[in-house]
Amino acid sequence: MTSWRIRDYHADDVDGILRLWEQVTAADSDPVYNLAEVLASCEKDHAVVAVVDDHIVGAAIGRAAHAQGWVVFMATATAWQGRGIGTSLLAALEARMAPFGMTKLSALMPAAETRVTAFLGRGFVQKQNLHYFERHIPVQGHDLKLLSELGGRVLPRDLWDAVGGMTAEKELLERRLVMPLARPQLAERFGVAPPRAVVLFGPPGTGKTTFAKAIASRLEWPFVEVFPSRLAADPAGLAGALRETFEKISELERAVVFIDEVEEIASHRQGDPPSPTQGVTNELLKIIPTFRDQSDRLLICATNFIRSLDSAFLRHGRFDYVIPIGLPDDEARAAIWARYVPAGSVGIDLDALVTMTAGFSPADIEFAARKASQSALENAVYAGDTEAEGPTLDDYIAAIAATRATVSDETAAEYLEDIDSVGRL
Repeated sequence: MTSWRIRDYHADDVDGILRLWEQVTAADSDPVYNLAEVLASCEKDHAVVAVVDDHIVGAAIGRAAHAQGWVVFMATATAWQGRGIGTSLLAALEARMAPFGMTKLSALMPAAETRVTAFLGRGFVQKQNLHYFERHIPVQGHDLKLLSELGGRVLPRDLWDAVGGMTAEKELLERRLVMPLARPQLAERFGVAPPRAVVLFGPPGTGKTTFAKAIASRLEWPFVEVFPSRLAADPAGLAGALRETFEKISELERAVVFIDEVEEIASHRQGDPPSPTQGVTNELLKIIPTFRDQSDRLLICATNFIRSLDSAFLRHGRFDYVIPIGLPDDEARAAIWARYVPAGSVGIDLDALVTMTAGFSPADIEFAARKASQSALENAVYAGDTEAEGPTLDDYIAAIAATRATVSDETAAEYLEDIDSVGRL
């Protein structure tokens, strides 16, 4: 009978590892470590192979993390299983790794894996009631450095859930934007082209920026906000700086790009001689088609004055959707008030606060809530009543009365007209 022997991995053994990998994956197993990780460990960590006449019939690959070692891959060719090769491979791997201070060697395997004899034969103990968790880091390496240069960041994962109320808007954004971007293969199967650019419009302070950040959070894509006012100081000029910024953004693997108050650089082009912003508007109109050609990215432009935007800017082909973001409904106002009323406050009628702030924007409610808290704090300190439980309902009523709504009735009426005239859902 032909004998086998075990030796260290050599660089020219990669084909043999690939054949073993194909065998493992063909058995409908779902390896914990992917092929790239396995091959990287072959080169940088610890690997041994079993050979017969220079043909690889088995391999064990390990990675050490301080005192903890992990078996990242272990397989024996089908024709050579049941001959003790696996146990010997594990023993050889352990012998290579032990001198590096390793005190424990562990292995993670798919739940459906039944070929565990080699591990048990080597003295491994199968642990019960353990769960395996993994998470892919959304932004890595070069993208992190580039993101820092752009002033972008990866936002917390909970921003989407933190948007209270606004159920209709959230559902619309989830269906139109998040769903096809998060599941592009499924979208392609149904003939849906993932959106590349959208406009959010509505009265001031209604949460357009919050929604843009929440979308990035929901997708776990980097968030890059472009500030035209900052770019204007660039020696290349605003148009040149805008072009350079988007060229850098194109190097990111994926991104949500946000331009607030986009009317500053995309207003109606008119007048003779041309206005100073016309060149910037023209540059932006050139940038958008190039941006749209790249996958895994979304441009979100926000404006309080949709009527001031250049007509060419909003046309089909540049923006997939033009989505209204209006004043918060009752449910949303209740969620906003609950965020600002201190926990444990007594005698606060949230329903009354919601009713009294109809027509308020989220920013208006935040201002009134903070004003009530500040007033209550000052009154307690100057009265020497440091045992007071916090703002009272009267404090909130007074603060609401002293807060002027940002959105006038006229602005609110124009917004409703804009939904009919330019909204694209």
